[in-house]
Amino acid sequence: MQSAQDELKRRFLSFRYAFAGWSYVLRTQRNAWIHSLATVAVLGLALWLQLAAAEWAILVLTIAIVWMAEFMNTAVEALVDMAMPEEHPLAKIAKDVSAATVLVGACGAVLVGFLILGPPLWERLGG
Repeated sequence: MQSAQDELKRRFLSFRYAFAGWSYVLRTQRNAWIHSLATVAVLGLALWLQLAAAEWAILVLTIAIVWMAEFMNTAVEALVDMAMPEEHPLAKIAKDVSAATVLVGACGAVLVGFLILGPPLWERLGG
């Protein structure tokens, strides 16, 4: 039977591995920096506009979806590169479809951003 201390150590390590993955994405994926800038800009704008809690929840979930898609895309690309180092049509399909998930998430996030941030921003700017 595991001790509580062993269990706590395993939990700590799982967070450490997750943050290592996040760090890897930020260090190696150019689009992650675009997502980072968009995240900071949207959160800053939402603070300035003093959005309601429900609007915050939608924005946070939308941002999380884009980040999750980016993380999964990076994982799929790494797995495909490991399994198929030479070019193969199916490897290309896997990578392209994985990249498309990020594009779909990002396009959806832009629409959500316009719907949630657009009206109060227009009002604040005197529109």
